[in-house]
Amino acid sequence: MDKTKFNLAEAVVDIPDGATVMIGGFGGAGAPIELIHSLLERFRATGHPKHLTLVNNNAGNGHVGLGALIECGTVKRLICSFPRSVDSRAFSQKYRAKEIELELVPQGTFAERIRAGGAGIPAFYTPTALGTDLARNKPVAEFDGRMYLQERWLKADFALIKAEVGDEHGNLTYRMAGRNFNPLMAMAAQCTVAQVRRIVPAGRIDPETVVTPGIFVTRVVEVSDPQQEEQLNRAGAIF
Repeated sequence: MDKTKFNLAEAVVDIPDGATVMIGGFGGAGAPIELIHSLLERFRATGHPKHLTLVNNNAGNGHVGLGALIECGTVKRLICSFPRSVDSRAFSQKYRAKEIELELVPQGTFAERIRAGGAGIPAFYTPTALGTDLARNKPVAEFDGRMYLQERWLKADFALIKAEVGDEHGNLTYRMAGRNFNPLMAMAAQCTVAQVRRIVPAGRIDPETVVTPGIFVTRVVEVSDPQQEEQLNRAGAIF
């Protein structure tokens, strides 16, 4: 039951080539920078993992975090809602060079596809993107006189997420906007790895404040002073 006996390197050591990895965050808010950098360090040391499919709201910024992971060439495919942001140069360069694939998903659909994956719902219908290029080759159906587009669930082999407080059993709380996609991704992955600012003994977290129950969490790693993507980029950091 104790899910805290891991350091950052151990927490990501078994992510294989070709894995689908969900990474939490909305821009820098709730992004597990330390877990991402640990995965990048492993790639630089061993050449693995590679050919990853990443599921994230955006495509990273600058040369840190998700942007650095894309820049180093580990990512084969990106599923996201906002591939262009303040400084998404790594993705833009890779995409123009045809070195990375993109599946663009409207943000509401993106969140619901992940939620469906966690809830065991294979598909659902939405009017969003109907009649656009994003609807190409997808089934449609009529409900109450209106046409809807079928979207499939999103699931992953691993999820890397960031929370505020976690206990030994993997129960998690979040800080403000850092909650975003993290709870949904925790439910939709076979193995969920959470970095938290503080680990407390089991029973120390008020059950009423638990957002992600420990049943959805595989590993918990304490990072007491996590870095923030925006601050790193303002400092000109290159990872």
